Amino acid sequence: MKKIALTFTVAITMFSCSSVKNIDTSSIAQATSLLSSLSSNSTVQQITSLFNLLDTDNSDSISSTEAIGSVSDNFDVLDTDSNSSLNLSELTGLLDILK
Repeated sequence: MKKIALTFTVAITMFSCSSVKNIDTSSIAQATSLLSSLSSNSTVQQITSLFNLLDTDNSDSISSTEAIGSVSDNFDVLDTDSNSSLNLSELTGLLDILK
């Protein structure tokens, strides 16, 4: 329950920030919903969907400013090559964190 509340709090905060006014808020809402539904039984396909929703600038990576919720909370752990962005392979590490 804490994870869901925190995820929605992050989403609401992002909606209110002027720096994200150009971001498609429906994508963030979908990402928030998907992120809150992830569990140890989640699939790589769900992580791929999350990746596509979070990669708002279509750079094939997720920056720390694009990350929300548990992705943001675990960004440094997931960023195994320490390049300050997450590729799809690194984001799948979220499945290990959820176990």
